[in-house]
Amino acid sequence: MDQLDTTLLDLFAVEPRIGVLEASRRLGVARGTVQARLDKLSASGVVTGWGPSLDPAALGYPVTAFLTLEIRQDATDLGGHDAVARKLEQIDEVLEAYTITGAGDMWVRVVARSNADLQRVIDRVLADPAIVRSTTVIALARQVPYRVLPLAATTTRETA
Repeated sequence: MDQLDTTLLDLFAVEPRIGVLEASRRLGVARGTVQARLDKLSASGVVTGWGPSLDPAALGYPVTAFLTLEIRQDATDLGGHDAVARKLEQIDEVLEAYTITGAGDMWVRVVARSNADLQRVIDRVLADPAIVRSTTVIALARQVPYRVLPLAATTTRETA
């Protein structure tokens, strides 16, 4: 990645509907250059999608919680982490899940319509017999939103 790539990513992050032609005008580079750079960033996996970012709260899911799952270690017949992940994918309120180190085996971010609804979501997660127990932390406020653009800027500075 170079400075032009970073500038393109910043521009499309701020104005995702800008279009290639307008981006080329603003940056003073050829339309083909912008398209080639965007294609390269997509092909290399830096850009993972062009769809809209959705806000769970605006969709009616204002409660965010983080579950730390302990997975039964002696239950190879239950499939372990991969099988748990496949079951979690079937629960719409599960936004993401990670295998982790430390206390617990898997970290899961979920959303719910209310605290009472959160219990329903947790019950669905815990219905998997491979999960021994769970601890839950409810998020009170988001202090730093999910962001990746600062990493792109850092990568550009480090390679310059």
